[in-house]
Amino acid sequence: MPDVLLTEDDGKVRILRLNRPEKLNALNTELTRAVHDALLEADRDPKVRALVLAGNGRGFCAGADLSEFSHLIPDNPAAVLERADLTSRTQSQLRELSTPVVSVVQGHAVGGGAGLAIGADMTVVATDVRFGYPEMRHSIVPAVVMTGLQRQLGPKLAFELISLGRMLTAQEMLDLGLANRVAEPEQALEEGLEIARRWAEASPLAMAATKSLFHRVADLPYAEAMRAGRDVNVIMRGFRERR
Repeated sequence: MPDVLLTEDDGKVRILRLNRPEKLNALNTELTRAVHDALLEADRDPKVRALVLAGNGRGFCAGADLSEFSHLIPDNPAAVLERADLTSRTQSQLRELSTPVVSVVQGHAVGGGAGLAIGADMTVVATDVRFGYPEMRHSIVPAVVMTGLQRQLGPKLAFELISLGRMLTAQEMLDLGLANRVAEPEQALEEGLEIARRWAEASPLAMAATKSLFHRVADLPYAEAMRAGRDVNVIMRGFRERR
């Protein structure tokens, strides 16, 4: 049976590829756990300075694998809670890692797959991308992905996407600030690798502090954010170490 997640190192960059192409890389428990564990493992590996998250095949990720839902029934609350916790931790993990992550997104990126796509620190989308949150069509609440989407888009457009299931094109994602780059499908991975390779040139301590402070100040009032920046500014001079 093939691995559901493929791992490859390109120098100091680790590439993680979702590998259920026959299911458009839909997130079953096995794949979700594999992504969760691989992200943690890479973050602990001093040889890894940057991460690329991509999908194998025609799509990045078709969201949750609905065929598993019949096993996650109210009569089995432990399984329901365990899966919900795993999904939530995996979605939030991209932001919490010290290592920067760029997602490379082609084809369908929907539901939980859309959450992974924009949860990365930077996002490269292929021109064939179809991005959105169609959960309501299946009477499912897009609960876990709602927080990240609303923070990146604001309430009006975010509610439109999750309540109407509107799909976005690559150009719309770029215009709305959900993507950093648009590339042809055959060039998207190289575009993501170029970003990751540039990250890998930086001091890992400086990069980790930059990423941590960036997300921290986003959640703070202005004065507190400036104080947090001042504190890091004082200690950052110790980051001038060998790379």
